[in-house]
Amino acid sequence: MLTRRKLLKSSAATGLTLAAGGLAAPAIAQGAKIKLGYVSPQSGPLAAFAEADQFILDGFAGTEAASNFEVIVKDSQSNPNRAAEVAKELIVDDEVDLMLVASTPETTNPVATTCENEEVPVISTVAPWQPWFIGQQGNPGDPGSWEPFAYAYHFFWGLEDVIAVFTNMWGQLDTNKSVGGLFPNDGDGNAWGDPVVGFPPVLDSLGYALTDPGRYQNLTDDFSAQINAFKQASVEIVTGVVIPPDFTTFWTQAKQQGFTPKAASIGKAILFPQAVEALGDTGHNLSSEVWWSPSHPFASSLTGQSSAEVAAGYEAATGKQWTQPIGFVHALFELAADVMGRVDDAGDPDAVAEAIAASSLDTVVGPIAWNGAKLPPFAAANVAKTPLVGGQWRLKDGGGYDLVIVDNQTAPDVPTGGTMEAIV
Repeated sequence: MLTRRKLLKSSAATGLTLAAGGLAAPAIAQGAKIKLGYVSPQSGPLAAFAEADQFILDGFAGTEAASNFEVIVKDSQSNPNRAAEVAKELIVDDEVDLMLVASTPETTNPVATTCENEEVPVISTVAPWQPWFIGQQGNPGDPGSWEPFAYAYHFFWGLEDVIAVFTNMWGQLDTNKSVGGLFPNDGDGNAWGDPVVGFPPVLDSLGYALTDPGRYQNLTDDFSAQINAFKQASVEIVTGVVIPPDFTTFWTQAKQQGFTPKAASIGKAILFPQAVEALGDTGHNLSSEVWWSPSHPFASSLTGQSSAEVAAGYEAATGKQWTQPIGFVHALFELAADVMGRVDDAGDPDAVAEAIAASSLDTVVGPIAWNGAKLPPFAAANVAKTPLVGGQWRLKDGGGYDLVIVDNQTAPDVPTGGTMEAIV
């Protein structure tokens, strides 16, 4: 298929200049710059994921490597249709050379699919790899039909990692192994609750009994049916992948209805300190996966800053507590600088895609390489895995919360700061 991108790519410039850290980076004729498109949910119910975007963008702009780039930013508004629309604008109107996208399948998938169709290289992150890869297939229910992507590349962890982290944390507690699942009708929820690739088969194999009341719509205002089902099943552990406003609603109603499990390990919703603080004292000992923290023993290839220094820089610049997406959005721009520093023609999408595939970069979130490590063959070409540990929010004496890493069996290089405690 002859795409607009194919017509445009021959006009991109060539040449070499020197970027930060001695990286070679293309110089564009007549002073033009390599165009990066960046899409994230800066407004809407997923906006917490993009809270640190401006800090990352400002930091990137201050690096020597940034002199080679023009970054064009678009807001998906937490809407998949809007995400696809702005991706198309970046490709057709802005003629970006490389697309970057972050934060949940509702943003990453439509952008990556649009880029794949338009033959524009894209690097995405902050979505478990299964809903990203499988969710973009023409027939997600037929593994035999799944095809690798030519231009779309992703780095993050997978459902197998978050299941391991959650069950490792629960294993530190004395429970009846009765689990209640909160799985919304969206890309994450359908993947986490999938009877084949999601939580159900693994929990069953480990002796946990799962109560799954079925899919609910995001921005639900009444979780009484789920709470009643959990109470009837004597649930002592709650898990799921819930958007922040929905977990606030669920947890508030659970407390009102006398339901307090021993553990609540929730993806997405309680990644962010402000979401936990909104719960008041009832956020104490809620647990979640931890993809990045100041304790992670990694450093930026762009700035040389450690994870702790990047997090401290954010807090100093904004007056807000660090959040996990900081590391991964930063790593997107580390990869962009590295990849484009290894191509002679920034406007050749095939060359850029080949450079992405050949990446081997130590970033602030850890080593990233599309080498197929710890992945099934069907996803090996397009996914790079990053480490994952488990953490618990602890109420501080002076107010607010700290996220304490309590289990690192899946990534021993990341130090723990405590052990798992039951909710009381």
